Amino acid sequence: MARYTGPKARVSRRLGTNIWGTKGENIAMEKRPYPPGEHGRTRRRGNVSEYLLQLQEKQKARFTYGFSEKQFRNLYAEASRRPGVTGENLLRYCELRLDNIVYRAGWAATRPQARQFVNHGHVDVNGRRVDIPSYRVRKGDVIRLRDKARGTVTVQWNMDALGRSAPAWIDSADGGFEATIRELPLREQIDTPVREQLIVELYSK
Repeated sequence: MARYTGPKARVSRRLGTNIWGTKGENIAMEKRPYPPGEHGRTRRRGNVSEYLLQLQEKQKARFTYGFSEKQFRNLYAEASRRPGVTGENLLRYCELRLDNIVYRAGWAATRPQARQFVNHGHVDVNGRRVDIPSYRVRKGDVIRLRDKARGTVTVQWNMDALGRSAPAWIDSADGGFEATIRELPLREQIDTPVREQLIVELYSK
């Protein structure tokens, strides 16, 4: 599957927020707090079009959760068919990806790292190994980090140094190495800085 592998700081500078949550992105944005490119310093910011705002919100969500353009559009189409608020459905589906659960549980420092853990087969869902990052978990599913991965320096450092606690809709057990989906996340429980209504407006045109 196609995924973005280019300079992360460039994307974060263009969208005005730290997308992947790395230290390098923060440094780049502090050092050069303007969009990338030859005309980044002089680009006019006063008259921002409605379309640009909508596009930027879509790109924030897409890059944050690691979707290709086609994947994200298909996910939106599914969210729009389901009962409820389309924007909230969209973010909920993003949060329920297996790689995002690994990130939310604190086992990985970033979502790309969480994706790698899943790809390498370090995660079980309900006792079965799952190596598909986009796998969507359900209420009641039990996600467990396999024993071999628990002892790695990377996982130990992530859990000790980052100290990230799981959100309220995830229950932790087994010393933090097991996560149970207690309930589906509500919008107020999703802290991703995305205005989902602008994404809905963009795709509704």
